[in-house]
Amino acid sequence: MIYLQLFFSFLIVGLFSIGGGYAAMPIIQSEIVAKHGWLSLEEFSHLVTIAEMTPGPIVVNGATFVGNRIAGIPGAIIATLGSIFPALIIVSLLAYLYYRYKTLDLMNSILSSLRPVVIALIASAGLSILLHLLYEQNTQSFENLNWLGLVLFGSAFFAMRKLKWNPVLVMFLCGGLYLGIQVLITGA
Repeated sequence: MIYLQLFFSFLIVGLFSIGGGYAAMPIIQSEIVAKHGWLSLEEFSHLVTIAEMTPGPIVVNGATFVGNRIAGIPGAIIATLGSIFPALIIVSLLAYLYYRYKTLDLMNSILSSLRPVVIALIASAGLSILLHLLYEQNTQSFENLNWLGLVLFGSAFFAMRKLKWNPVLVMFLCGGLYLGIQVLITGA
C-alpha cells in the first residue's frame, strides 16, 4: 500500500510540476507534509536543501529521498518512477506537437501565457521556505525573527545577484558562517 501511495503522490507531483523543480515545491510540500505527513515542514526544508545540492533534478532527488526514507530502496525506486513517468509521456507528446506546429502563433501564445503561472509557483515555494527560515517557531512575530538567517539570506541574495558569485560557493560560505556563528553562540 505504501508503494502505491508513494507512486501516486509523486505521479501527481510529476504531472503538475510545470515549470521545473522549484515550481513543484508547493505540490511536493502539499503531498508529503500536509496530505501524508511523511515529513515535517522543517524536514521538508532540509529536503529542499539536499535536493538542491545533489546533482540532478530537484523533483527526482526529492522523490528518491522521500521514497527511501518511507520505504527503503524499493520506495526510492517507486517514488522516482512516479515522478518521472508523467514527464516521459508529456515531453514526448509536447515535442511532437511543438515540431509539428511551431510556426503557429497559437503555440507562441500558449507558451507565453504559462510564464506568469510558473513565476507565481516558484515565488510561492520560495516565500514559504523563506518564512520558515525567518520564523523557525512558526510564530510570525518580531521577537521570533531569525536575524542571522535574515542577514545570511540578504548577503547570499546580494552576492549572487549583484556580485555574480557562484551559487555553490555562496551555499558553502553561508553554511560555514551559520555553523561557525552557532558554535560561537552556543559554545559547543
